Amino acid sequence: MVFSREDRRRHRDKLRRSLDVLAQMLRESRFEDDQPKAGLEIELNLVDERGEPAMKNTEVLAAIAEPDWATELGQFNVEINVAPESLEGDGATRLEKLVRDRLNHAEERAHTVGGHMLMIGILPTLRESDVHEGTLSANSRYKLLNEQIFAARGEDLHLSIEGDEGLETFADSITPEAACTSLQLHLQVSPEAFSAHWNAAQVLAGPQVAVAANSPFLFGRRLWQETRIPLFEQATDTRPVELKTQGVRPRVWFGERWITSVFDLFEENSRYFPALLPLCDDVDPQEQLARGVTPELGELTLHNGTVYRWNRPVYAVVDGIPHLRVENRVLPAGPSVVDVVANVAFYYGLMRVLPHAERPVWTRMSFVAAEENLHSAARHGLDARLYWPGLGVVPASELILRRLLPLAHEGLDLWGTDPGVRDRLLGIIERRCVTGTTGASWQTDAVNAMNGLDRHEALRRMTLRYIEHMHTNQPVHTWPSF
Repeated sequence: MVFSREDRRRHRDKLRRSLDVLAQMLRESRFEDDQPKAGLEIELNLVDERGEPAMKNTEVLAAIAEPDWATELGQFNVEINVAPESLEGDGATRLEKLVRDRLNHAEERAHTVGGHMLMIGILPTLRESDVHEGTLSANSRYKLLNEQIFAARGEDLHLSIEGDEGLETFADSITPEAACTSLQLHLQVSPEAFSAHWNAAQVLAGPQVAVAANSPFLFGRRLWQETRIPLFEQATDTRPVELKTQGVRPRVWFGERWITSVFDLFEENSRYFPALLPLCDDVDPQEQLARGVTPELGELTLHNGTVYRWNRPVYAVVDGIPHLRVENRVLPAGPSVVDVVANVAFYYGLMRVLPHAERPVWTRMSFVAAEENLHSAARHGLDARLYWPGLGVVPASELILRRLLPLAHEGLDLWGTDPGVRDRLLGIIERRCVTGTTGASWQTDAVNAMNGLDRHEALRRMTLRYIEHMHTNQPVHTWPSF
């Protein structure tokens, strides 16, 4: 599909009108902001009996035949959308059971067409030869997105990650992005509270990644503890080298400042980033609002979906009522369902406290420090040294144990979480810190224990053992090594 200059002009004008309407709605409209619930999406990989990538998402989704499952970018990816659940009482336990039941059913159905489900940050057995335009999912939007990103770049993607072993390669499609499989957490908040919640989520990005890292291998090389972070930043980059040098902002973006309104983020997205998909409908949002109809703001939301902030603002309309969400995108999938729910409890517990502090954390640290925390955590995991006001630069495990876990306990109490459920889930976070074990460290130790094998065979065997442990639903810090 080719977009004309007129298409782009119309889209820019419509985007500006949509921003004006959003600004008016933030001043005047009633947004849904009921008791918050824990909503999440989990991206998964598909593998065959040998633990190798299985390019079968069309067949697997047909076999599952459930509306909460969807395609993702690569043919070896699927995604499940989990209905929001309150964390009050034993809500987190219900969430854990819901996710386990859904995944077990999906695994049974996938098995009938030769596929298996794997929750992990990056599929360890993935090879460079597995990620090309031919392995994009059969979805016209992915093909169009691929075309537009490369039209903007004018050249192949350069992937360069200076990790433990290092990676330097080029790609002629955005399919390497499909290697990144994540856990995405949604928190619905009011317009008035949005900026405090987004700022808090930015502050938490580094500690979250440090304690949940699960992506040490890419294309057979051992790189960062959470290699998914630099890979995703590079795999959808529309900038050639010259634009990077000029300081043009990347589409995978941490941001550059604390905000005072959700409008700041939508306005930045429209001001800084050309449209990748300049599609327009014929709806006039200003006319809709004047008639008392809540506009969907289709162009604004589509454009927003092509700017990949680690904490993304989401505007949506349900049953005619608008709402806003913070979409937290920094976490990898896995290792087990109970590990996922522990990560959920840690994040939502902290997000019930930090945004409401009398002297918020983000008023006492620079935005750059928060971004540096994210990248240090992605590279070193629990061995990262992170900055926190009042503590200075400390090991990630110390920050989590001394400062963040007590706050997460307090936050889950405010949610009304049952104390036994709270202690079980946050105890998993604590034991990861005490033992120094994350999904990433377990994978690395397992591969190191097979040093007599060539790398791919070691990764394949490790992947099969990982799948076995994943199905026990025991937390990763208890998994036996080889």
